[in-house]
Parts: sequence; structure tokens; C-alpha cells
Amino acid sequence: MRVLIIEDEHLAAEKLKSMIADIDSTCQVLEVLDSVESSIEWLGQHEHPDVILSDIHLADGTCFNIYSTVDVTCPIIFTTAYDKYAIQAFEVNSIDYLLKPVQQDRLAQAMEKCKANSAASTERSQQLFNEFKQLLLQSNKEYKSRFLCKLGNKIKSVPSASIRYFYSQNKMTFIVDQANQRLPVNNTLDEIDQMMDPDQFFRINRKYIISYSGIDEIHPYFKGRLKLKLNPHIDDDIIVSTERSPIFKAWLDR
Repeated sequence: MRVLIIEDEHLAAEKLKSMIADIDSTCQVLEVLDSVESSIEWLGQHEHPDVILSDIHLADGTCFNIYSTVDVTCPIIFTTAYDKYAIQAFEVNSIDYLLKPVQQDRLAQAMEKCKANSAASTERSQQLFNEFKQLLLQSNKEYKSRFLCKLGNKIKSVPSASIRYFYSQNKMTFIVDQANQRLPVNNTLDEIDQMMDPDQFFRINRKYIISYSGIDEIHPYFKGRLKLKLNPHIDDDIIVSTERSPIFKAWLDR
């Protein structure tokens, strides 16, 4: 497998090269490029590799400037130390997004999936590219600061800062605030997920979006899952799946 590394941190690039050699000694690292400009030039002059390991934030811009200039057809495995929007956007079984520091077993899994199904990997890489680009366009987005809720004959405005979690039940969506008020809201969880600041809110499963301040306790659970206790308390098992647990831990550890 022919690999191109786009990484502007020398030590990170050297670590990737070492891990690739350990994973598969037949892999050939064609080049290590450290900028948008040099990557565009190289890709314009050489046959494209079998896979690209690409950092997102480079010294002279984001890697998307490369891929919007050059038509890259090979799979791309994105690597980055920090991207607050992307962390919550992708499932861990994606072969195309690895958080730094990159773990060798995760890199091995990603490369193996690229080998096994290069066509599907290419399609997934293009999908990720489009989604990442959209996420970066939202980087200056203003997130929702208040929700208007109807409570009996009254209308109440709830500040987002006071919300501890959202949950869905019987095709309705509810807010739970710090005072343990449970208020219906006229938005789906999918809509709310796009409205809230991802630094403060995380969608742990199909039923719950929680705020950082709404987490009371976290416990290991079966098969790599996590079980949460929320504050205010709710009589439900709050489970983070095996697939989302690593992303959730990364969100907690920023």
C-alpha cells in the first residue's frame, strides 16, 4: 500500500511513519508534506497514493483547500488533535477520522478497511470531506441561547445555560433545567443537536442530548459501554453505546 502523509508537525509525522512500518512493513510512505501549497503541488505532479493520512489544520490553511483544488480519488484518513465540531460528527467505526494522539490499533483498523474495500472507502472519504467542510463553515455559528416553552397557560423562556439535558419520549421532546423543570419544546432531538454548542452539549444516544453540567456520575458498563447518572435525576438507564463511548470520552477530555 502506497501512503501519503500530510502533517505539519514533524514528530507526529515521524510517529505515523513508524506505526505504518510496524503495521505493515510492505507499506511505502511516498512523501511527508507539511502544507496546503506543497500538497497541491505534489498531488498535481505525481500518481495518487492508495491512501492519504491527512491532518486537518495545517500551517497555511485547512486541508480542504487541498481537496477543493485537486481531485483526489483515493481514501483519506483524517487525523487531528482538535476539532470541536468533528469529534461529535462521526462514529468511531468510520475508517476516515482518527483523534490525535493516533493509536496504532485504530490506525491499523483504518488501513485494513481501506485495503478491504477501497471503492467504499473512497466514497466514504468524499462524504466525510463534504461533511467536514460544512462543519468548518459552521465554525462561527451562533448557537441557540434560549428556548420558548409553553407550560399550561403560561409561556416560559428557558436560557440554554440552565438546561441540563434534552430527552425524547412518546414522540415529544422535553427540556430538563437546573431547577428540575421538565418542559416540552417544539423541536426534535435532531434539530436541537444542530442548535446547541457542541462544547457544552453531547448527544449520547437517540433519546438524550446532555449538557456537561448535567452529568452527575459516569460508570463503566458492559461491553465497553458507559452508564451515566444525570442531575436532575431521571428514572431511565442512560447508556452510552460501545461505538460512541470513545467519542464521549474525548469530548470530556478536551
